[in-house]
Amino acid sequence: MYRAYFLKRPLDLLLCMGGIFLFLPLWLIISILIWLETEGEIFYIQERVGLNYQVFKTIKFCTLYRDENNNIRISRLGNFLRRTALDESLQLINILKADMSFVGPRPLVPQEIGDDFKIERRFKIRPGLTGLAQIAIPKNSSVDAKFKYDLLYIENQSLNLDLKIIFYSILFSLLGRWEDKERRIFSGFKLKEIIVFK
Repeated sequence: MYRAYFLKRPLDLLLCMGGIFLFLPLWLIISILIWLETEGEIFYIQERVGLNYQVFKTIKFCTLYRDENNNIRISRLGNFLRRTALDESLQLINILKADMSFVGPRPLVPQEIGDDFKIERRFKIRPGLTGLAQIAIPKNSSVDAKFKYDLLYIENQSLNLDLKIIFYSILFSLLGRWEDKERRIFSGFKLKEIIVFK
């Protein structure tokens, strides 16, 4: 019931290989700029849980640094990377390795996993670089609200739905809207207009 559709993996491979080819020069530039601004760590590695509860490591660009008073702050470049989601673009490598998909439920850290059946259903498919929860509800929504949209995606996944989510995700990146605390979907856009494409 919750299996991914037939073309999902080929779509992931096509998009991630094209993305890696385009982003490689940019990743090098970002790495240099992070080091020049903070002289600290360039990459942030974290364990996440994926398909069938397999634990894998994600890699992101560091957006935080410690100032002279040892306080943790977001760097100027880090703020830009977060608003455009470029800090997470390195996870294209996770998609290539089949740890993740382009679209799917949010990848959870091991500490977020419980015995709830709703959570168990999330691990029937690969977690996504982006997803319905990320584009449809505010960034500061509750965990339960995010789970609800993750499950809504799992139950309605399709090629057309993925293309719709990818389109809005790219648009959010171009407009630098990923850090918006308000509702993500643009005014007048209703969730049912996404689901009708299943």
